[in-house]
Amino acid sequence: MTSNNETSSYWDYLFTELADHRTSNWFLLKDPVPGLTILVTYLFFVLKWGPAYMKDRKPFDLRKVLIAYNFVQVICSSWLLYEALDGAWLHYSWKCQPVDFSETPEAMRVARGVYIYFLTKVTELLDTIFFVLRKNERQITFLHLYHHAGMMAISWGVAKYYPGGHGTFVGMINCFIQFCIAFIHNGQLLFYSCGYPRWSVVFTLPNSIFFYYLFADFYKKTYKGEVKGSNGMDKKVH
Repeated sequence: MTSNNETSSYWDYLFTELADHRTSNWFLLKDPVPGLTILVTYLFFVLKWGPAYMKDRKPFDLRKVLIAYNFVQVICSSWLLYEALDGAWLHYSWKCQPVDFSETPEAMRVARGVYIYFLTKVTELLDTIFFVLRKNERQITFLHLYHHAGMMAISWGVAKYYPGGHGTFVGMINCFIQFCIAFIHNGQLLFYSCGYPRWSVVFTLPNSIFFYYLFADFYKKTYKGEVKGSNGMDKKVH
């Protein structure tokens, strides 16, 4: 009984007391169980059940579905970029910006933007599901899975604990540019004390470095592979 009480106490401390009270009970944010269930189901489908189901079937024609899906993603991304700029970074300190945990309209606007960003990361898991249904398994690389699962997990943590402040900068950037600028801005947290948690760098900085390494390795293998020339000698494809 004591052990169960201690476990419950730790659980409440981690996912209730430490969380931002404004967003803590929003859909999918109350505790990690729903999010983990989604990720486990996603990985099981794209790695096991989906390929097995499609093995003896023709690829689905998802052209119209993909057009609609991509259109919605573009609209969401455009809106989030506008919200990030107009609601935050046109007013934020670019050196270091703490999270505003108040319930002012400005602070809640940023918190909602972070939450919507997290929800878009959930919907982007459909990218991989579409690959499976179209039998494009070659595109389902470790890099691809790591990126989608990692972004959903990290954005969940940001939305639940620190929905605002300096961490929102990462949501505005992408691919290599995302790595470079996030590296600089997250690194600044080590040298400036402004109320934004320095320990967050322990999660965001290694993730940025690891993701860059995976992207560079993927690029090298995909676009820098060796092929045979007409004289039988190996040559690089650039």
